[in-house]
Amino acid sequence: MTTHPLEAGSPAPEGDLKRSRSARRASRAAGGLGLIGRIFGGEPVEETVETRMHFPAEPAEVWRHILFYEDVPGRPPLLPRALLPHPIRTVGDKSRVGAVVECVYSTGLLAKRMTAVHPPNRTEFEVIEQRLGIEDCVLALDGSVEIRRRPSGCDVALTTRYLARLRPRFLWRRLERILAGQLHRHILNGMRAALPVSAAVHRQAAAERGIFGAPRPGAHPCTPSESRPRR
Repeated sequence: MTTHPLEAGSPAPEGDLKRSRSARRASRAAGGLGLIGRIFGGEPVEETVETRMHFPAEPAEVWRHILFYEDVPGRPPLLPRALLPHPIRTVGDKSRVGAVVECVYSTGLLAKRMTAVHPPNRTEFEVIEQRLGIEDCVLALDGSVEIRRRPSGCDVALTTRYLARLRPRFLWRRLERILAGQLHRHILNGMRAALPVSAAVHRQAAAERGIFGAPRPGAHPCTPSESRPRR
């Protein structure tokens, strides 16, 4: 009989160990947020955060590489990694209105229903189920990705709307804004990394030659704007 290496007491592969440690940290963080929610929770307040980034590529090319947070490869930034459950994978069709996309986390599930798909300009979803262990702190409502053509490529805006429960709001809103901004930029950087190098490089080179309009002096091809909370 063949014995699985893990059953025989062999060390687990390094990648599996890292994912396991990340999942355990995320579970502890979710438990900590649950306690914070019970202490500082109050009546929910609706908040909206938007983050924009410029891409030196055609809208249709960017559209083909839209990602959810749960799809982005690599480690999330510090705050999402420390405070949010660990994303694992998504299951479902993002390209069809009415389709439900299940986002699997280390502590549970987030289910998103696609409510608008307008290639290559805008896609929207609503959150129909959240079971992550952080519901006493924050409850996701919906989100969108908007792509607007610009002379030197396109601007991509990510918007997240959620119910915030933590008080006092002047303190927690600031932390939520930083957290959401890091999460958004992680997604946008993942989308940028997924673009074919040739498309982005050729587009940027053309912009620098003045064909599509020169970029601002010293500007990075993809520059995030401020994340803006709205009520």
